[in-house]
Amino acid sequence: MKEIKKQGGLNAEIQSRIGHQLRAMYDDVVRQGVPDRFAELVRKLDGPEAAAAAVAGGDTDKNNGGD
Repeated sequence: MKEIKKQGGLNAEIQSRIGHQLRAMYDDVVRQGVPDRFAELVRKLDGPEAAAAAVAGGDTDKNNGGD
């Protein structure tokens, strides 16, 4: 027997509108950046060598291409 494909999902216009609205909503969040206390916590969690380098002014953050 031939399978009948069910058409579902959102058309391209609706997807585009949703994408535009999501970008508009989250642009403000992205611009706010990361509070200093969270950045410090992440440095501490990365390990003692990462925290020491951050205090010394070096940037060895693995996510920023330092390693």
